[in-house]
Amino acid sequence: MKDYTSDKIRNVCLMAHGGGGKTTLAEAMLFNTGVLDRFGKVADGTTTSDYDPEEIKRKISISTAIAPCEWKDHKINVIDTPGYFDFVGEVKQGIRISDGAVILVSAKNGVSVGTEKSWDNAKENNIPKMFFVNKMDEENANFSKVLDQLNDTFGKGIIAFQLPIVENDKFVGLVDVINMKAKKFDKDKLVDTAIPSGLNDRIAAIRDALNEAVAETDEALMEKFFGGEEFSPEELHKGLCLGISDGSIVPVFFGSALNNIGVQALMDAIVEYLPSPEDRTVVKGKKPGSEDTVEFKAKAGEPLSALVFKTIADPFVGKISIFRVYSGTMKTDSTVFNTTVEKPEKVAQIFMLRGKKQLPVDKLIAGDIGAIAKLQYTNTNDTLCEQSKQIVLDKIEFPEPALSLAVEPKAKGDEEKISSGLHKLQDEDPTFKVTLNTETHQTLISGVGEQHLDVIVSKLKTKFGVSVNLVDPKVPYRETIKKKVKVEGKHKKQSGGHGQYGHVWIEFEPGQKEELTFEEKIFGGAVPRQYFPAVEKGLSEAISKGVLAGYPVVNLKATLVDGSYHDVDSSEMAFKIAARLAYKKGLPMASPTLLEPIAHVEVYIPDSYMGDIIGDLNKRRGRILGMNPQDGGIQQVVADVPQSEMFKYANDLRSMTQGRGYFKLWFERYEEAPANVAQKIIEEAKKTMTEDEDDE
Repeated sequence: MKDYTSDKIRNVCLMAHGGGGKTTLAEAMLFNTGVLDRFGKVADGTTTSDYDPEEIKRKISISTAIAPCEWKDHKINVIDTPGYFDFVGEVKQGIRISDGAVILVSAKNGVSVGTEKSWDNAKENNIPKMFFVNKMDEENANFSKVLDQLNDTFGKGIIAFQLPIVENDKFVGLVDVINMKAKKFDKDKLVDTAIPSGLNDRIAAIRDALNEAVAETDEALMEKFFGGEEFSPEELHKGLCLGISDGSIVPVFFGSALNNIGVQALMDAIVEYLPSPEDRTVVKGKKPGSEDTVEFKAKAGEPLSALVFKTIADPFVGKISIFRVYSGTMKTDSTVFNTTVEKPEKVAQIFMLRGKKQLPVDKLIAGDIGAIAKLQYTNTNDTLCEQSKQIVLDKIEFPEPALSLAVEPKAKGDEEKISSGLHKLQDEDPTFKVTLNTETHQTLISGVGEQHLDVIVSKLKTKFGVSVNLVDPKVPYRETIKKKVKVEGKHKKQSGGHGQYGHVWIEFEPGQKEELTFEEKIFGGAVPRQYFPAVEKGLSEAISKGVLAGYPVVNLKATLVDGSYHDVDSSEMAFKIAARLAYKKGLPMASPTLLEPIAHVEVYIPDSYMGDIIGDLNKRRGRILGMNPQDGGIQQVVADVPQSEMFKYANDLRSMTQGRGYFKLWFERYEEAPANVAQKIIEEAKKTMTEDEDDE
C-alpha cells in the first residue's frame, strides 16, 4: 500500500443493529478495491473482519475490526463494529477513532433499536453520519417507507442522495440526485440510462431540500438561495461537505452489500463528503497530572500523539495494541512515552491490521490506524507521545458491567489457569471485569449481558484450554441481633497438672457500628486487665459466623461486665474460649435476625416503558424512590432493590425494552430480610452446612 497524506485518509465506522450487513459491506468494499480476489461470506466464516473463532462459530461480529483499503487515490480505514448490544464496548472503541459513520438500515425492516443506538453513539462522538439502506434486492424491500421512517425518527436533515429505479417490483438501477444522472445495473456494471419521468417530482422535492440545507451552511450561499440563483457545482459540493460535517445534512444511499450493488457509489461518497483527519485541525488533550489543555495540529510534522483504543490478547503473539495516530508520526524502531503509566515504551515493528492479517509498515502518520505487538506497560485508553512534548488524550468511556456470575472450574486444579486466562481477557475487554469475593470465596465475572459472558467462557476454553461453569453468585447476607441479653461463658478443665480456667459474663446488645463494639465494665478485678484483649479476640473471631445461617454478624455491642479467674489455671486461651461460649449461648436468645444487601438502582428507559419497569421492580421487592425526566424522552426510575433479585436484571431489562433501557447499580446498605425470605435462606444455609460436613 502506498503512502497517503492525512487529507487522503478516511476513517469510517460501519454501525447497525445485529445482522444489518456491516461485515458484508466491509467485505464488498475490500473486494471492490482489489484487496480480495474472492468475496468472503459471513455464513461460511470466510470474511476478513470476522476472523475470531467465536465470530466464525456464532456468525456474528464480536470485536471491532480494522480493514484498510485504497479507493480513488484515498485510503479508507473501514472500521467494522459489532451490532449486538452485549459488545457495546467494541462499538465505543470503533467510533472513538472514526471521522465518520455509515449506519446500515434494512430495506425490509427499517429503523430498529440498533439504528437508534448507532445514531446516538455517532452523535455523542460528534461525527458526521450517512445511512446505507441495505438489502434492497430482497423481497418486500421498500426504500420510500424506510426513508420516511428515518425522517420521522431523526429529523429533516435526512436527505436521499439517490433514488431507486424500480421496474416490475424489482430494483434495477438508481438516480444520482446530486449529479442528476441515472444508471441501470447490467450484471456487475452500471450503464447510463434516462431518468424515469415518474421520479421527477420526488427529485425536485429532494433538490429543494438540498438547496435549502446547503444555503444554511454559509451566509453567501444563503443570500444566493434567497435571490433565486442556482448554486454552482463547486458551491453545492462545498455546502454539502459543510452540512454533512456539522450533522445538519445526513445523506441516504442504498444497495445490496451481499450482491455488491450500490457499494461503489457509497465508497465514492465516503471519499467525497466525509472529513479527513486533517479536517479536525486541532487535537486537544490535557497536560499529564493537570487540567491544562495541550493542543497539537492534526498533521504529520507535529509532535506525536496516539491513543491505544483496543488490545488483543493473543496466546501466541502476546499483547497487540491497536492505536490511532492523532498528530505527528509513529515510526518503527522508535521509543515513545506512555503518559498514563509514565514510562517509555520501545516500539519494534509497526503494522497495519486488515482483519487478522498484519501488514508491516515503517511509519504511520496523523489520522492513520495501526498496531504494535508486545508493548510492556500499555493498555487500552493509554496515550503514546514524545517524552519532551507530553499529552493525555481523552479516554473512551466504557459502560459499566451489568451482569455478574460466578465461575466454577469443571476440573480440579484448573484455578490458576482460569485466573490467568480471565485476567488476560480482562486486558482485552474494558467492559469485562474479574473480581474475587473474599467472603464467598467465589471468582465473579461481570459483563454487559449473558451473551458477552458466554463468549468470555468460550474464549477461555479455546484460547487458554480451560472449561468452567457459570452459576449465580452467593449473596453476602449478614446477621445481627435485636435485643439485649446477659450471658455467662465458662471454660474449665482441671484434670491433673496445669488446668484451664476462664469465666465471663457478657452483655450483648445491638450496636451502632458494623464491626464489633467491645467494652468492659469490670469492678474489683473480677477479670484481670491482661485478659480483656483475649475476650475481645474471641468475640471478633466468633462473629465471622452467625447463629442463624453462618453469615457474619454486624452491629453487635459486647460489654464484659463480670467473671472470675484462677491464679494458676487462667490463660488468654481460656478466656478466648469462654468469650466464644458466651457468644454461642447468648446470640440465639437475643432475637437474631438476617440482613440482606440492598442495591441502589437507577434505570433509564424511554417514557413508554415506565409502567412495565415500575411493575417489574415492585415484583422484585423494590421500593421506588423517584422518577426523573431526562433529555430525549428518557425517564430515570430510582429504586432500592434487594441485591438477590437483581442478578439477571440486565437480560430482563433488555427484553422488556427491546434493548432501549440500561441501568446503574451499586450496593447501598443492609436491611432486615422479610421473615419468609429469611426462612428460605436459613434453610438453604443449613442444608449447605450439612452437605459440607458430609463431604468432610
